Amino acid sequence: MSSDAAVATETKAALRRLVSGYSLEMNAKDIDALEEAAPLIPAGTQISVTYIPNEDFAMRVAAASAVRRLGFEPMPHISARRVQSESDLEAFLDALATIAAIDRAFVVAGDPQRPEGPYVDALAAIRTGLLGKYGVRHVGIAGYPEGHPDIAEAKLWQALHDKKAVLADLGHSSSILTQFGFDAQPILAWLERLRREGLDAPVCVGVAGPTSVKALIRFAARCGVATSAKVMAKYGVSITKLLGTAGPDPIVEALGQRLDAATHGQVGLHLYPFGGFRKTAAWAPAFREKHGL
Repeated sequence: MSSDAAVATETKAALRRLVSGYSLEMNAKDIDALEEAAPLIPAGTQISVTYIPNEDFAMRVAAASAVRRLGFEPMPHISARRVQSESDLEAFLDALATIAAIDRAFVVAGDPQRPEGPYVDALAAIRTGLLGKYGVRHVGIAGYPEGHPDIAEAKLWQALHDKKAVLADLGHSSSILTQFGFDAQPILAWLERLRREGLDAPVCVGVAGPTSVKALIRFAARCGVATSAKVMAKYGVSITKLLGTAGPDPIVEALGQRLDAATHGQVGLHLYPFGGFRKTAAWAPAFREKHGL
């Protein structure tokens, strides 16, 4: 086999690994949209249920239950700073265990500058041991390849090490889910450092599903993701042309060309369905067909 053919084969294998086990994200108001798109989503797909401020515990539990009913794996978010008491956390976890049969959860600090209850960050909620008490075996934590606007880089890296240690002590397996981005280069550099530092958890790299360019830029601004003209050009988007649509093909293809399991570890995709569930769910099989995967 020629060197070019070998590279093409390795790239195809990397793309297959990226796309085959993708995960999705929803909020509590997306149940109808998820039901509509369900036939396009592989059985057992992990679907995160976000913890946003204008939704209550009952709505989040109902969404997680719908994910389970439709044949997928619910991964409810716990926004530590938004939890108002230990009893609230227990009630939420108990309902999730009873109604949605969860065995995994994603724990993040959350947006409020000041905690609304006893948990200052994700680690404080994890340390309670309550996740395991209510059947959670696997815990997802956040990763920020391009940094966080309000948290110093050194603190982000220390938090990853601290969470790894505490989760291992509590008997949880773990994975890292990243903020969505447009540029493969900082993601690859971050993955390489992650593995050098002995952080070996599987990583789900966040990418935006197909959506309008205007919506994509709006979500990026809301989430603090860089959207310079140079970065957006790598994503195949011109910020001077806002009437078109954009999908994750350029960043996924760039990742597939450069990912190396020995250097970057186990890596998959997490799709943020900003343009809707049906459009996002339809993207994956179309991408596989396009690349002969």
